[in-house]
Amino acid sequence: MAVTVSPERDVVATPIQRAFREALYAGAVALGLFVLFIGLRTDQNINNELIVVQRWGLLALVVIATAVGRFVYVGYAQPAMERSKAEKAKAPAVAAEPGFVRRNFNKIGAAVLLLYPVAIVMAFGFQGSLKWVDNFGIQILIYVMLAWGLNIVVGLAGLLDLGYVAFYAVGAYAYALLGTHFGLSFWILLPAAGCMAAFWGVMLGFPVLRLRGDYLAIVTLAFGEIIRLVIINWREVTNGSAGVSGIPKVSFFGLMSFNVSDPNYIAKVLHIAQSGAYYKIFLYYLILALCFITAFVTIRLRRLPVGRAWEALREDEIACRSLGINTTTTKLTAFATGAMFGGFAGSFFAARQGFVSPESFVFLESAIILAIVVLGGMGSLGGIAVAALVMIGGTEILRELDFLKAVFGPDFTPELYRMLLFGMAMVIVMLWKPRGFVGSREPTAFLKERKSVSGSFTKEGHG
Repeated sequence: MAVTVSPERDVVATPIQRAFREALYAGAVALGLFVLFIGLRTDQNINNELIVVQRWGLLALVVIATAVGRFVYVGYAQPAMERSKAEKAKAPAVAAEPGFVRRNFNKIGAAVLLLYPVAIVMAFGFQGSLKWVDNFGIQILIYVMLAWGLNIVVGLAGLLDLGYVAFYAVGAYAYALLGTHFGLSFWILLPAAGCMAAFWGVMLGFPVLRLRGDYLAIVTLAFGEIIRLVIINWREVTNGSAGVSGIPKVSFFGLMSFNVSDPNYIAKVLHIAQSGAYYKIFLYYLILALCFITAFVTIRLRRLPVGRAWEALREDEIACRSLGINTTTTKLTAFATGAMFGGFAGSFFAARQGFVSPESFVFLESAIILAIVVLGGMGSLGGIAVAALVMIGGTEILRELDFLKAVFGPDFTPELYRMLLFGMAMVIVMLWKPRGFVGSREPTAFLKERKSVSGSFTKEGHG
């Protein structure tokens, strides 16, 4: 009995046809997922009655964007990446000479950061620069410092920490309580807050010495929630949910003040016009200096034996133990060092805001910091800084785009879609760059001579 095969079944779909089919599937999935999340929203009318607001335009935009993104990835990006991998596999390993930008990336970035307030003041004036220096420059640098601190724990030591915001809170409340009750200056409380956060980092490290992976993440998440609940319920000390207000400002190394009523106010001492921009610019350079210190310490520690031990622990804890490395000390130093920088950032945050409350230290902050580390590339300081610029700066820029309210309605608030943007960015980056923007897991130590794989001969050929 002869079997007839339909000629249509032998036709192989072209890449464009496959991409179109994948785009339809992705659009259908997005429609099913977001029809209730984006397309419909509950609200109250004038009579305080619950009504359902339809947002089909925004839903259509999300579905179309999902379908187009899937079409571009399957039809063009994925084949291009496969061709690039094939070409790299065939091509001989030749070390290319890096370009000018790549060779001087750190110098160019440092120069841009140093000149940023000057350029903003020249463009918008002192009063007009407040928003750009504070909401963009200072806000982004705070998250850069927090992400670099968490990078020591997650990126270098390989310990998944979901409660990093606890050390941020410890530093903030240490500065707020000691500054308001005892009148100590910022320059004394900054190292004190870092030491206190490092102490609690060690306290967290002891219970999780035998935990790894998901179990470690669960315990650190619980630790972060414990700290937040203690802050809320210990009203006699922390004032509970009302927070701590009246936190003193940072002085200019004790020489000049930024309070207008003080006789040593900076404008009176220097005989210049009064402006609130002086304090914001000073805070910008202060957090920039703290970020540079964090980066310098991290780079130096990576080259020391403790940094090599962190990397060994990240790659394989069992092999690390077999080499005689004390994993207990290694884990505790990673937690303490990362927590210390979180405490520094927390004390700066309290001085900048002048008010702290438990609402600023929820789990969402830990998720944002961890997302920045993952998107930038675990272990990469430059990539993490770029990720913080994109994620935090992008959210701040969305707040300034008033025309979006004209498109999506007056009630549209980009902050509500921050996590949606985080999720989309993480999916895109994980598909495009699985190890982050500048992800690298290469060790910092190399052998001077590589041995041949096929035999026991060294590079020089001696047996």
